[in-house]
Amino acid sequence: MIPFLDIKQQYVGIGAEIEAAVLGVLRSGRYVLGEEVAAFEAEFAAFCGARHAIAVNTGTSALHLALLAAGVKAGDEVITTPFTFIATAAAIRYIGARPVFVDIDPVTFNIDPARIDKAITPRTRAIVPVHLYGQMANMGAIMAIAERHGLAVIEDACQAHGARQQGRHAGSIGLSGCFSFYPGKNLGACGEGGMVVTSDDEQARKLRMLRDWGQDRRYHHVLEGYNYRMDAIQGAALRVKLRQLPGWTDARRERAQLYAQLLANAPVQPPHEAEGNRHVWHILAVRTPHRDQLQQYLAREGVETGLHYPVPVHLQPSMADLGYGPGDFPAAEAAADSVLSLPIYPELSLGQVETVCELVCQEAYVS
Repeated sequence: MIPFLDIKQQYVGIGAEIEAAVLGVLRSGRYVLGEEVAAFEAEFAAFCGARHAIAVNTGTSALHLALLAAGVKAGDEVITTPFTFIATAAAIRYIGARPVFVDIDPVTFNIDPARIDKAITPRTRAIVPVHLYGQMANMGAIMAIAERHGLAVIEDACQAHGARQQGRHAGSIGLSGCFSFYPGKNLGACGEGGMVVTSDDEQARKLRMLRDWGQDRRYHHVLEGYNYRMDAIQGAALRVKLRQLPGWTDARRERAQLYAQLLANAPVQPPHEAEGNRHVWHILAVRTPHRDQLQQYLAREGVETGLHYPVPVHLQPSMADLGYGPGDFPAAEAAADSVLSLPIYPELSLGQVETVCELVCQEAYVS
């Protein structure tokens, strides 16, 4: 069996450090925020090239608070992509704002900047580009559009820890950037966690209050806030893992390069790293018109795969009230029908990559 992801194998290499860090928190009696979370915030801000990092309980909470801090209100419109995890759109709807979808570039799977201008209305307040699969959206083009129209840009970098574009880190270009530390992410907690990074002092001040019941000091509630604080255990564990992340990213990139070489002549479309980008390969998705057959064939041969994502957000039943339908975003819909995520993680051996590629190249699954 070649698993799609093997978090237990990751733990083998760092388990002693994680356990010592967690035990230190348990002995400290400080279980919410506290010194470990503050230290992780400082280290992650430096990692991202941002002035501030505000730790929260999930990546969804990070998006929610970043939008609120940027001034998005009920009735506003926020432009984003339909080809993403549903949390991107859900966070917009938490506020009572409306997600307005723009189709994707079929090569990178990210929002197509050339289509954004047509989606802007007098109600538009922000753009949320998603750095899908670990590759940054075209931030130069997106920032130019936002500046022209006076819009905030909130980067959904939940899959892009350490990704770079023209030398700048994911999360550091827009007004703020949002990260998830769900266990399966490139930088995953031992549970849930999230972060907002920003270099805007006022945004940081608002975000710190919003995550902690709107307090500017204990029991003085200035804003309508939320209980979105990070647990100290997660901060401690993430500090250990952050030190490993550069090496883990290099390992992912090595495996992605091998996939690209071995699948160059395969009956699938391999993924693409855009010029100027440093992809961190949270997901390695190939495209094929025989997606379901390939997935079933690989499963029979002992290879686990994933689908990211089989139904675009605008076609999810929970988003039906937005009024979108089939055919509205053909590039996103075509991607949803054809992408298949292959195993990629630092502990995956190069031999296992070769095995997966040999199976994909056999075409035995094509009916």
